[in-house]
Amino acid sequence: MALRETDPEEVGGYPVVDRLGSGGMGVVYLARSASGRRLAVKVVHAQYADDPEFRTRFRREVEAARQVSGAFTAPVVDADADAPSPWMATLYIPGENLGEHVRRHGPLPAERLLELAAGLAEALRDIHRVGVVHRDLKPANVMLAEDGPRVIDFGVSRAAEALAGDPLTQTGRVMGTPPYMSPEQLTSPRDVGPASDVFSLGSVLVHAATGRGPFDDVSPYETATRVVEGDARLDDVPDDLRALVTLCLAKHPKERPTPDELLAVLRGDPVPPRLFAEAQDPPAAAPRRRRRLVIAASAVGALLAGLTTGLVLWLTGGSPPSDLPDGWRAWQHQVVSEDDTPGGSFSGCAAVAGGLICAGDDVKAVRLSLATGKKEWSLPVNTSVSQVSNAEGAVIGASGRRVFVYANNQITSGKDDSDPDNNYAIQAVDARIGKVLWTHPTERGPNAQPPDPDPDVSGHAAYTDDGILTVDGAAGTSYALLRESDGEPRWKRPLPERPDEDATCQVAMAAGDGYLLCYADSKRGDVTRVHRVAPSDGGLSWTVTLDGQQELVGRSADRLVFVSSDLEEKGTGILTVDVDTRSPDPLPLPLEPPASEVTLSRGTLYFTRQGGGVRAVDPLRSRLKWESDSGVEFPGPPLVSEEYVFVASPGGRLAALDPRTGDVRWTRPGSEIAGGVLGVVSGVPPTLVGDALYVPYGIRSVYSVDVRDP
Repeated sequence: MALRETDPEEVGGYPVVDRLGSGGMGVVYLARSASGRRLAVKVVHAQYADDPEFRTRFRREVEAARQVSGAFTAPVVDADADAPSPWMATLYIPGENLGEHVRRHGPLPAERLLELAAGLAEALRDIHRVGVVHRDLKPANVMLAEDGPRVIDFGVSRAAEALAGDPLTQTGRVMGTPPYMSPEQLTSPRDVGPASDVFSLGSVLVHAATGRGPFDDVSPYETATRVVEGDARLDDVPDDLRALVTLCLAKHPKERPTPDELLAVLRGDPVPPRLFAEAQDPPAAAPRRRRRLVIAASAVGALLAGLTTGLVLWLTGGSPPSDLPDGWRAWQHQVVSEDDTPGGSFSGCAAVAGGLICAGDDVKAVRLSLATGKKEWSLPVNTSVSQVSNAEGAVIGASGRRVFVYANNQITSGKDDSDPDNNYAIQAVDARIGKVLWTHPTERGPNAQPPDPDPDVSGHAAYTDDGILTVDGAAGTSYALLRESDGEPRWKRPLPERPDEDATCQVAMAAGDGYLLCYADSKRGDVTRVHRVAPSDGGLSWTVTLDGQQELVGRSADRLVFVSSDLEEKGTGILTVDVDTRSPDPLPLPLEPPASEVTLSRGTLYFTRQGGGVRAVDPLRSRLKWESDSGVEFPGPPLVSEEYVFVASPGGRLAALDPRTGDVRWTRPGSEIAGGVLGVVSGVPPTLVGDALYVPYGIRSVYSVDVRDP
């Protein structure tokens, strides 16, 4: 997520790099320690910081998290519960959370489900041993790390021994996430203990196995009611997991196993006698449970009335407030060039430091207000020497307040001003005020290639987790990793060459890691050599040779995903490479190859056709998920959020598709301003900030729309 104007530059001395997310309690930022270690820093919202009760809760959260071992959680690195805005820094755990993984890849296979169950049971055992109750175990709070699941976010945890008689438990506040809450969390919050986490564990396992919760119903209200007095739906849960889940989802806390008992069951030990009846015949126990937990509709209504505001909205089906920039209104704006000449559209935009930064069509960078579209500053590319121009411009990446763009200050050879040389550079610009912070020259000369991150253009720059990887040197014969702070190379190396081949190389990025892709005509025909670049010194950690010219489109799970660059002609399909074993796995496309953009987002490959067709493909299984007609001509690369797949045309026509089915949810016609676009073959991906969508289109134009009320 992009940083906003009001976000801090640092928290507790840790420089803020990005915004990871926000919730009811506060905002979570990605930050770096002095040694470069990545941290997740949670900062409490200002409106809660002055609440003594809330500050006490946060202090307890910090104390609770510090007590828990880092083997199964994100260990606490630093915290200040007494700061004006209290904050806590934990080690950042890369990877997907369970909710994202299931949404992108579907339910987990049986063997991974059992591994997840064991890992979460170990985590709860570790948490409960120090007297802590998590109280908000849900898919979003389970990170699928390489060494097993990690439980994060102790935002509503309480010290178990402090529950009884604690004034904080008597305020009537119900805290948690309803589909994964235990019955006692909804009916008697003061009675919540470690067994509540075990109930939540059962619900999380059902979600991992089926893609839905065990109590999901037609409305949030009915879901909460089913948690309290309904039976769990376990039909699609694998047989070898169903008995264990049934134990966890017992309505009464005393009927649930402890984490140690769960681990015993997973090892194949006999079921503890006190749990035997429940495991053998769960329906037989249902009447007895219902007699203890019968709740009339009026009682549930009274319960809902006492919940916190956000939870009331969720349970009653109301919509949470729109997440729009302060002062936002629908707007459209065109950036007029200094000589007022017609041109094309921006090559792309990014939300950085509370503004929208766009580049392309001879604009190095321009900042537009997220709220109103007003131009706040602009940096043009120098095209004063000649009208014959290959200037363009693009956003390479962004970090904190910096946005990285490329510049082309043309020079002449002194012989023919109509054929200028190009003098390319990468620049860091202060996204707030437009000041150039540093400049690093890259290629120059009549055959120079721009440091553009788009592999279709040149693939000569890529923003990685470790810095800016770029083809370097006047003749483009080296590659280097530039520091974000000053643009100086951390290291520089010559591009790999073979004397018997004529090879060209590009840089690329997948999941934050840097790669070199070298295309060559070898004895075995056209090949692509993929080199993993070591960020420490630029050495090549490993190399794999692939047949044909392959384009790296990203990484899904533990595999790099490639699509052949001559897909239209040969239809060679998808190729994946395991990042550990480097074994390639060619997969046929499920249908005839499409004829336009290929984008990997949220674990799905999207193919867009010039006529508006969109196909969603699972790249790991080469399975067609859906195919749809968006109605958007010449669609650009899609922008994929949790709720929509957005595609836009060069003229600004917009369609929002359902990411699960491909159904068109809503459309918006193109705008009349800025006229037609000559020579533009596809649209540009939009940018989403909260509920505000920003769509580049036309001639250096952008419009913004509220996706909740298009």
